[in-house]
Amino acid sequence: MFLAQTYNYSYDVSAPTVSAGLAAGALFVFLIWMLFALVIALVGIVALWKIFVKAGQPGWAAIIPIYNMYIMLKIIGRPGWWILLFFIPFVNFIITIVIALDLGKAFGKDAGFSIVLLWLFSIIGYLILGFGKAEYKGVPKHTT
Repeated sequence: MFLAQTYNYSYDVSAPTVSAGLAAGALFVFLIWMLFALVIALVGIVALWKIFVKAGQPGWAAIIPIYNMYIMLKIIGRPGWWILLFFIPFVNFIITIVIALDLGKAFGKDAGFSIVLLWLFSIIGYLILGFGKAEYKGVPKHTT
């Protein structure tokens, strides 16, 4: 007796499904992270606003990208074209250190404060300058 065999060549090409619980958990983590980032950004803007006001500049400049860096350069007595240096890889790293040092000098702070609190932990350093007793001393004298 001859038995005919049949073969099934169909394949399941549907995408794998993700459980609803995993997707909800990922969304929750994302939303918490975004809320944290928003709070940090707002704290940084408020601190920068206070620094600008102490230095005699308009506080609203803290919320405008690139213009806020121009105002920062103006506060520390560096030329406005230095903004271009932020777009050069590795050079921008050095420029941020120089700006932190000059901003510290402008408010009468030493190099240790500038490197640790204005460069490494800038939000904390900006809060200390903006809300603390530090006073703007004027444009620091540059050695270069």
